[in-house]
Amino acid sequence: MAARTLMIQGTATDAGKSTLVAGLGRAWHRRGVSVAPFKPQNMALNSAVSSDGGEIARAQAVQAAACGVAPTIDMSPVLLKPSSDHNAQVIIHGRAVAGMSASDYHHYKPTAMAAVRASHARLVEQYELVLVEGAGSPAEINLRANDIANMGFAEAVDCPVVLVADIDKGGVFAQIVGTLALLSESERARIIGFVINRFRGDIALLEPGLEWLERETGKPVFGVLPWLDGLYLDAEDAIARDQRVDADARFVVQVPALPRISNHTDFDALRLQPGVDLQWVGPGQRPGGADLIVLPGSKNVRADRQWLAANGWDTHITRHLRYGGHVLGICGGYQMLGQAIDDPHGVEDAPGVVAGLGLLDIATEIGTEKRLENVSGRLVESQSNGEAAVAGYRIHCGVTRGADLVRPFVELDNGFDGAISADGQVAGTYLHGLFDSAAGCAAVLAWAGLENAATEDLAGLRERQFERLADAVEAAIDLDALLAEAGA
Repeated sequence: MAARTLMIQGTATDAGKSTLVAGLGRAWHRRGVSVAPFKPQNMALNSAVSSDGGEIARAQAVQAAACGVAPTIDMSPVLLKPSSDHNAQVIIHGRAVAGMSASDYHHYKPTAMAAVRASHARLVEQYELVLVEGAGSPAEINLRANDIANMGFAEAVDCPVVLVADIDKGGVFAQIVGTLALLSESERARIIGFVINRFRGDIALLEPGLEWLERETGKPVFGVLPWLDGLYLDAEDAIARDQRVDADARFVVQVPALPRISNHTDFDALRLQPGVDLQWVGPGQRPGGADLIVLPGSKNVRADRQWLAANGWDTHITRHLRYGGHVLGICGGYQMLGQAIDDPHGVEDAPGVVAGLGLLDIATEIGTEKRLENVSGRLVESQSNGEAAVAGYRIHCGVTRGADLVRPFVELDNGFDGAISADGQVAGTYLHGLFDSAAGCAAVLAWAGLENAATEDLAGLRERQFERLADAVEAAIDLDALLAEAGA
């Protein structure tokens, strides 16, 4: 077996693979092991800009932080970003190569696997241990042919696999045994044991089941991870709607839950801030009063702009501004605030143009080249907070022009970004991560009317969560025994 590779697969989506990789990575990092995360293929709309300037899945950027290393394109060699129910943008080694249907991508998989193998080989040369995260479940037999995400990869590089299952969903033993039953003989042999995730209650009541599982399968249970209430890690894809319970939260921030929303982790900091009531508003829901409306990023800006109109947001935003509210657009949301969004090359969908909300005197043309960069600077419009420092990243294809650019929202080290309306109520920016720093978050909230907000840096909160998670992993799992079983 590959001596420096260990793969974590799950019985289902959201079984805890991403969390376990982050926890194991931090635990081994604390022990002085040089460890890196790796996910052969990820389908997600939350992404990040790597240290080497490519677009990667946000989950692997977060796991890299847990491992104490800089994120690189090799940690997320294949990223699929859905632009519709039938098509996705395919990103290889940090660069978009094409939009493909599921059928087209199936035929492209051998090429994608070559990229995966090349990235894995480089990581193995650089690190003592590579922690690999699978995708979904290895028992999805309809996806077995040309698989590069789960057992197809594990078989190709000959690495051991730990299977994680979520007991909170119920039926944990059926999850595990059923998964094993659907694997081939060689794939079953590759699984060296199990981790049970999100357990709450008396462990003594679970032990007879664990003993049965080990006896039935001949494989060990490496550990049972407890339910960690309030654990915060950036979501891989699905919107996290929970937030701190704050009875005094009076400042309402509304975000439309766009069908093709991207990088919704922009709002994690707001979701976790005391005094802020962050409200996601989905289709068919009637939004109430708000202090600030934020239009998020989108993987299909024209389609999501039309969704806004069809769901009554044009009227709602007009009324909101009439009563003194503020509106902020981020990336695709910024483009929607302008006069028009034109996609002449059909980058996101069929070629065409749609009218924007007309709240900023700008217009955007979607181009074929995607801009990818990590940036820092200051918020120009910061009111009582002075020139607040901000840092984040830009991932976009659009080129935006117009008269309102003379009033930028952010001054970056390499130029200006965004625009503010003449009356100061509407602003837009391409900067993701605007709320992640305490100073940036407080300044934007002050612009929208919430003075002296109690904010904190998201990076500091994330670090505390890594440590908490690693403590739980070390308490539940014999890491030395796991490495010995893995041959690593």
